[in-house]
Amino acid sequence: MATDIQISIVGSAGDGTIAAGEILRGALAGMGYKVISFDVYPPEIRGFGKCIARMRITTEQAYSLKHKSDVMISLDDSHAIPHANEVRECGAVIYEQGSIVRLPEGGHMSAHVGPGQLPYPVPIRELSEKSTGANRSRNIVVLGFLAGLLRLPAEAFQKAIAKKFKRKAAAAEASEAAFRAGQDFAAQTFKLDDVVFGPAVSTVVAGATVEMISGNAAIVRGALDAGIDTFFGYPITPATSIMERLAAEMPKRGGRLLQTEDEISAISAVVGAGFAGARAATSTSGPGLSLMAEMLGMGVIGEVPGVVFVSQRGGPSTGMPTKTEQSDLHMAVYGGHGDAPRIVIAPTNVDGCYRCGGKAFEMAEAYQTPVIVLIDLYLSNRYETVVFPSRPPFETDVNRKPGKLAAGAQYKRFALTADHISPRAIPGEKGNMHVVTGLEHNELGRPNDSAEMHEAMSRKRHEKLKAALRHPDFTHYKRFGDEGPVDVGVISWGSNFGECLEAMLKARGEGIRCAAMKVVMLSPFPTHGVTAFLADCMEVLVPELNYQGQFANLLQAHVAKPVTRLNRVSGEPMKVEDILDEIRRLAGRSKSAQKAA
Repeated sequence: MATDIQISIVGSAGDGTIAAGEILRGALAGMGYKVISFDVYPPEIRGFGKCIARMRITTEQAYSLKHKSDVMISLDDSHAIPHANEVRECGAVIYEQGSIVRLPEGGHMSAHVGPGQLPYPVPIRELSEKSTGANRSRNIVVLGFLAGLLRLPAEAFQKAIAKKFKRKAAAAEASEAAFRAGQDFAAQTFKLDDVVFGPAVSTVVAGATVEMISGNAAIVRGALDAGIDTFFGYPITPATSIMERLAAEMPKRGGRLLQTEDEISAISAVVGAGFAGARAATSTSGPGLSLMAEMLGMGVIGEVPGVVFVSQRGGPSTGMPTKTEQSDLHMAVYGGHGDAPRIVIAPTNVDGCYRCGGKAFEMAEAYQTPVIVLIDLYLSNRYETVVFPSRPPFETDVNRKPGKLAAGAQYKRFALTADHISPRAIPGEKGNMHVVTGLEHNELGRPNDSAEMHEAMSRKRHEKLKAALRHPDFTHYKRFGDEGPVDVGVISWGSNFGECLEAMLKARGEGIRCAAMKVVMLSPFPTHGVTAFLADCMEVLVPELNYQGQFANLLQAHVAKPVTRLNRVSGEPMKVEDILDEIRRLAGRSKSAQKAA
């Protein structure tokens, strides 16, 4: 029996909502299920605001969260009540049985459980106090109740609890007691709902490992496996955990990390370290990327490798720091003065974060340019089960080294070559003295602003990046669904593609000829492959999480075909149902056009 179950835990900051979600997904992933998880944090300080831990557990591969959950657990009714309608019909709602304070009318979850939903009132606070002497283990009590109700093995949860509290023996002991209390209470509870876990199926190849990991953690692992030498950064939500994780891991591998005074210093140090031959990177979000624009231009004209991990959030300005958005695409591709081309890649899932996180260093070095890896809060904080290969799939040195110079010849750092990529010497190498400045220059690197030289160097900086469209072992774009002509083609990028793929698969299940394409390489743009895909589509839908339709703008700058834009700026992932409804509408329009023809 296939398993496809979504569970949501809703509470207030300080209730342990996110910790409970971490333990739950760890236990289920340890049992062999595939898990996609996304947590919602409040922008307020601790003690205020809503937290949601939401996860989808499957035996077959899934690509996004569902709009409706099968189970919702309330740790704080005031926050959970607005989400009661997000539980499907015949889904379960687990909540505190009674209240120790007087509640306003309608203030208890029992008043909001729908007629088609199944209530499970549990004395959560009482069970926590009896088992641990305090109410702070309520989050673990509900995990025990859930495990008992759904007949999930306690051993998996015990391992996850032990891992969570491995440095806090007292907390681990209390959590185990709270878990048992919840589990014992569930044994006395009559199960009403139809939520059933089927057996997990393992498809891991020999030598590979499976881990439950977030997008930011996958970026870090990719960078480490690609041999990152130096990292410079300044904290900013939602990219901060990239720097935090690297700070813990890089010293173990001989790397160096420095927290700079601001983002301008961080990107300046990346350019300096890249010039010195190091694999260097920084991480930031939209406001920080804005500050980095000038020094990114320095990296372009100096042809210096460097990697910038950008996790987008709601903007502009400070915007919505704890909400997701895909609105920095224009900045990533075009941001900066002058003609300043750079490579921009955008993974679509957590596995892609790992691969892009490592391949970015290859590309930066191979094409001697800054590379931006564009993710967002949804992908940064999303957890998925990822299969890691036995050996890292990244080259740790692809620098084009200069050969031996002829007697009396000068080393030309910016030599005009057939493929526009010059041999790159590292400062200090004997016989390879050269100059790098922010001024336009000749092949030796010396300032030269003649029309002919500026034309030649501009061509060089643009044309060399086209080779990135053939970079080995990298998915530049990929098509899914029906082959050949289709009624509707869905094309998207970044974290939103999972929802697009789910919608496309549902549309095909309804008999609509449909296909989807993800585009990972955003700059330089894979015009040939995208053009071929669009040629097969009667109607083209471009869903994305920004108001303008920034990817649609980029797409139509390269391909002259009308598209339908579907834009959302809710701060949350797009709903599969919204995309599916638009596919249905466009399929109907396509059929009408074919009949008229």
